[in-house]
Amino acid sequence: MRLMRKICAAMIVALAHAGAHAEPKVLHAFLSTGETALDPAVASDVATLSLLENLFDPLLRYDYTARPVKLIPNTLAAMPEVTNGGKTYTFRLRQDVYFTSDAAFKAAKRQVTASDYVYSFKRLYDPTLKSPWLYLFDGVADIQAVDAQTLRIRLKAPDPNFLFYLAMPATGVMAREVVETYGAQVGNHPVGTGPFKIGTWKHSDQIVLLANRDFRPTEFEGKRLPLLDRIDIKIVEEYQSRVLGFLNGEFDFLEQLPESMKEMVLTDDAKLKPELARKGIILAPFPVLQTYYMWMNMDDPVIGGYSKEKVALRRAIALGYNRDEDISTMKKGLALPAITPLPPNVLGNDPQYRSPVAYDPALANALLDRYGYRKSSAGFRTQPDGKPLTLVMHSESSTVGRLRDELWRKNLNAIGLKVVFKSDKKTEIIKASRLGSVMMFETNWVADFPDGDNFYQLLYGPNAGRANYARFNLPAYNQRYEQARLMGESPQRMALYDELANIIHAYTPWVLLTHPISADLQQPWLKNYRRHPVEFTNWRYLDVDAHTAH
Repeated sequence: MRLMRKICAAMIVALAHAGAHAEPKVLHAFLSTGETALDPAVASDVATLSLLENLFDPLLRYDYTARPVKLIPNTLAAMPEVTNGGKTYTFRLRQDVYFTSDAAFKAAKRQVTASDYVYSFKRLYDPTLKSPWLYLFDGVADIQAVDAQTLRIRLKAPDPNFLFYLAMPATGVMAREVVETYGAQVGNHPVGTGPFKIGTWKHSDQIVLLANRDFRPTEFEGKRLPLLDRIDIKIVEEYQSRVLGFLNGEFDFLEQLPESMKEMVLTDDAKLKPELARKGIILAPFPVLQTYYMWMNMDDPVIGGYSKEKVALRRAIALGYNRDEDISTMKKGLALPAITPLPPNVLGNDPQYRSPVAYDPALANALLDRYGYRKSSAGFRTQPDGKPLTLVMHSESSTVGRLRDELWRKNLNAIGLKVVFKSDKKTEIIKASRLGSVMMFETNWVADFPDGDNFYQLLYGPNAGRANYARFNLPAYNQRYEQARLMGESPQRMALYDELANIIHAYTPWVLLTHPISADLQQPWLKNYRRHPVEFTNWRYLDVDAHTAH
């Protein structure tokens, strides 16, 4: 009896000890811009997509640790069956996927069915939504629910990238009842099946996500996901506030340390400052699937066109760009030179490819001289017909934008080209770019999916007015792109991609700049952090040591 009492007393102490330490695990994160409506069909900004990724479920997702990247089943029982020469996909859903509870379901526990995915995909076609993601289904001939747990999609032609589309937030599943209940306000009432659900939400200020404890059994390293109880998210638009917040322990990680703030955190050789290292802060350099480029409008009367003298002008601009100075001064060494549009780790990247264009202001000057761009008494070049030549480059009205302007001004003036800058918000510049009213602009592209097609489509002629801001339209390029698009990863496709890169260098609708290396920082109490090349967030896998945090 005495032994029994000792055992009971020990159990009570153990339970009390466990209860005392069962603090909620809270991740503290920020988004760099305010979110928009939390509706997978319409959201296209990174902040909102980051939230959607945790609230809604596409059919597939990426393996968190696999490199190169690899797709795995998400709400599927297994990877899809592909038949009919790559044109028919059959998906069999897990039977334990449920929407989070909502009044729209009238207290019923609502299972996800194949019909829900049919509804969600077809919703992208709704003209009133003007979904920016409709292009994902351009090649789809038919979508049907064969039975409650079986979905079948037929394509018009094989598309090696089709499964990547089905891992994007835009193809997350929604319930018809929710959309019909909330109508135009459905983006303010997100009801998904993901590992988290909305707790409190102050628009463009603060968002709390709560663990969805009804989330289907999913494990990572032997533990059921999600590992966190809550995510507290603030909207922090100012670079300085983000960095200072992280350094003060207010945020658990910081991705892509801003260029203008690197001196606060890094030494001259891009290492973590010793005083931060002593605190246990970790620096994790990460090559992002991102390409910076400066595009030039091929329809512009001054800089556009396919004649030899216009090609010479654009080529001279490319030859006059000092990439090494950009990387060392602007990027503080945290970038790689962009040789083709494809960053490392993107399928189709050819590490053996060598660019025919390098920094060579002497050659740029000789080229301009040869094609009639003569210098006036003021020292700036005129057009071949003697008219004044002024380049107009749009730029973002920010500290970094102004620094970029000065680098371009210096490089272009060095070869006798006069340039003026028009500053505006990036959203406004993009709107004007799609209308063809911008001459030249430096921007960047982040991969929607990790395949070269996602980058080379940016110069495909039929995409002019959309992502093809340069309005480049050359049959030789279009034909090779169309041929490559039907191929999977292969030596034959890589050879075509090398030809596309040669065409870009020959006609120079772009000046290829850099592939950034993100300086990511994490606190010592954060566990399982590993940046994924494609997915926006890794929140479901993260854990925190509540005893050492904050």
